[in-house]
Amino acid sequence: MKDFKDHPPDIFKDVGKITLADAGEEAAALREAVEHHNYLYHVKDQPRISDAAYDRLFRRLQTLEEAFPGLQTPSSPTRKVGAPPVSELRKVRHTAPMLSLDGAIDEKDIGDFDRFIRKNTGRDDIAYVVEPKFDGFSVEVVYRDGTFQYGATRGDGEMGEDISGNLKTVGALPLTLRKGAPSFLAVRGEVYMPRRGFRELNRGRIEAGEEPFANPRNAAAGIMRQLDSRKVADKPMDIVFYEILQQEGGTFTSHWDVLKEFREWGLKTNPGNKYCSSFEEIGRYHGELYEKRDDLDFEIDGVVIKLDDYRLRTDLGARERSPRWAMAWKFPPREEITTLEEIVISVGRTGVLTPLALLEPVDVGGVTVSRATLHNEDEVKRKDVRPGDRVRVARAGDVIPEIVERIADPGRKRGEPFSMPETCPVCGAKVVREGAYAVCPAGLSCPAQLIGGITHYASRNAMNIEGLGRETAKQLVEKGKVRNIADLYRLTISELMDMEGFAEKSATQLHQAIKAGRNPRLDRFLYALGISQVGERTARILARRYGSLAALKEAGIEDLQETPEIGPEIASSVVLFFAEKENRDVLDALSRSGVEVQTLREEGATMPLRGKTFVLTGSLERSSREEAKEKIESLGGRVASSVSKKTDFVVAGADPGSKLENARKLGVRIIDEKEFEEMLSAPNSPS
Repeated sequence: MKDFKDHPPDIFKDVGKITLADAGEEAAALREAVEHHNYLYHVKDQPRISDAAYDRLFRRLQTLEEAFPGLQTPSSPTRKVGAPPVSELRKVRHTAPMLSLDGAIDEKDIGDFDRFIRKNTGRDDIAYVVEPKFDGFSVEVVYRDGTFQYGATRGDGEMGEDISGNLKTVGALPLTLRKGAPSFLAVRGEVYMPRRGFRELNRGRIEAGEEPFANPRNAAAGIMRQLDSRKVADKPMDIVFYEILQQEGGTFTSHWDVLKEFREWGLKTNPGNKYCSSFEEIGRYHGELYEKRDDLDFEIDGVVIKLDDYRLRTDLGARERSPRWAMAWKFPPREEITTLEEIVISVGRTGVLTPLALLEPVDVGGVTVSRATLHNEDEVKRKDVRPGDRVRVARAGDVIPEIVERIADPGRKRGEPFSMPETCPVCGAKVVREGAYAVCPAGLSCPAQLIGGITHYASRNAMNIEGLGRETAKQLVEKGKVRNIADLYRLTISELMDMEGFAEKSATQLHQAIKAGRNPRLDRFLYALGISQVGERTARILARRYGSLAALKEAGIEDLQETPEIGPEIASSVVLFFAEKENRDVLDALSRSGVEVQTLREEGATMPLRGKTFVLTGSLERSSREEAKEKIESLGGRVASSVSKKTDFVVAGADPGSKLENARKLGVRIIDEKEFEEMLSAPNSPS
């Protein structure tokens, strides 16, 4: 076969004068050469040919594929120029949960983490891998037999959105892995925009009269969720990989070894990753990276500390949202000094009045900050800040702006002290006090609370109504089209087209998105209602305990408190919500609009799996993993992502992964799908 890797020709033969067979051989050689030079440039950082020579290879491959369409392949490097737009981003379930990380700024907390690891593993010879914590956009990328299959956003950690077309345009992402990769491989990576590319992109937007992006992370997230990948192909995006989510074929015991293998397979990693065998080494690494963070061409907000030994990781397991074997050591917040111009009041969806400081815009770590939260009246008085004061502003965790302190300015006359208004600035209702907070008692009759309530109801982890964000909710309320959440289901396409920024297509898509969510899971619906003190976790606990909305509506305070993790405050809040006539009227209106909340189990049913932990591995024939998980949770059980000594059962389907071997080593009971189905139907707890 021809070889164009080291000697790209200056001139190629006219495509009109070559046979299909010759064209096929040449195209295969060109693909191999282009992928080879992509690997050298993006992964090894050792380019061997000029940009002009690379472009000749790439354009020649494009020409051949256009002249001989049968030569086109899904994994061809030419797919990096983008594909025709899609109508929407389809949902994808992750191969394994994409957990978040616990984080801390204080060194003491990181020391506590190290002591926790040593105590719970019973080992003193602990090794860690430390990596820069990219401030980017987390994704799952899946390969089968070395070929790119799809890529998805993190989403809620369980389900993301398919952005395969956009990911294919990222130069550093290989569409075909090099030799040695597992037969099935799902990896986690971070898409980001280099600072140099971000500056160039914003310069172009400003020159075109467009609003510049606030920071590289927002730019990357917005661009990667485009429906038209051709609009992504020319953007300066990059990606690094840092974790295996799922694999078939090949086993590993060391994360450091995995990172080295990544590079051999063609997956880019950060060259700043480091193997550390002591807490002192981690501290030095953190300090060095903090000192040079501004010299890097990518945004970071700390370092990630990971236990290197995979067997010990399995022993430690994970919490609901984060692994016990990893932690983020974040950098102190960036700070700058500016002028506090005015203090205004924001009314949230729960009615709490929050003072906000409007600031003279200032650049804090590459982000323009023009406002900051002051939390409550007591906080304003404690910091003694007033309009006209010079203040020190920080981005807490490099994300949320806050005022750290007032800068003394002797001799300058200061503004009037702040005091909370006696009436709601939005609806005029008399404000009431609840502890340290001032609250508008008007509920959903207050437009600000209604807008917040609709936005929350439609949010991703609630009803997940695509296209219904805060600005749309604001228009719906201000134009009088929606007076409570039930009104959403009575909206027509023509009513939506009346709103600014909506045409027939976008109005139709929103209308369909609203209608599509008429059969929500009970836990999502409870969270969507915005009941005070009922977050996602509490909503899941209540859904598993009661099984249906009807049963929960009739629950009393004492009955609720019998549920683990439900204390008197949450119980009281739930009872008060369902006792309020306005809320019951809205629930009735939702029912009349066709909203049917899924029942998790029959009322009065027992919970035979209460206290039992399951791990699922391999493919199940009778149900999907998500269906199996919901069955377990509806009967009181818990599903974990990894096998540990606390695991009660491992359910093994076809082609199980390494979890099966881990279960055998730990002596965990292994059951097949038939035993699992029998267990679900058994009237008593399994043993």
